Amino acid sequence: MKKEILSAIKLTVVLIILLMVIYPIIVWGMAQFTSGSGNGQTITENGKMYYANIGQTFNDDKYFWSRPSAVDYNAAGSGGSNKAPSNKEHLQLVQARIDTFLIHNPDIKKSEIPVDLVTASGSGLDPHISVKAANVQVKRIAKIRGVAEGNLQKLIVSNTEKPLMGLFGPERINVLKLNIALDNFK
Repeated sequence: MKKEILSAIKLTVVLIILLMVIYPIIVWGMAQFTSGSGNGQTITENGKMYYANIGQTFNDDKYFWSRPSAVDYNAAGSGGSNKAPSNKEHLQLVQARIDTFLIHNPDIKKSEIPVDLVTASGSGLDPHISVKAANVQVKRIAKIRGVAEGNLQKLIVSNTEKPLMGLFGPERINVLKLNIALDNFK
């Protein structure tokens, strides 16, 4: 019995050193080679700092709207709604988002609304929308800002991020970067 207790204590000490010292140092060291050196991707615009890799709320008609968030874009408590696609409450929420979108975009048919504009991501913090989600909002923004739709299309193309290594994932657009480019558009 004494032998097992001593082995358990040794194993505990080894795991504490491994998991509380060595592993965090390795992760921290690897993060130093990422953009932002492990502090996230930040953008400073007009003296205000934004995190480009965390979703932001954009629901003003003069901007491209973000993907909805189940956690109100609170990075301290990320997570999805955990409701099944057949859940009555979830379906009502999605229908309310569709109705709101159609009110603000009367030229769009319900069938043209991309799913990423009415459903939250798994983390609730997704900063990206699909190219289709950006394109479906062009008419509204062009009308409000008095900008030609073709110019907004060019802005979308110039802010489209390609798949990782040209293979992994779809094309996507960071909504914060797109809206900053929209505000700076002359």
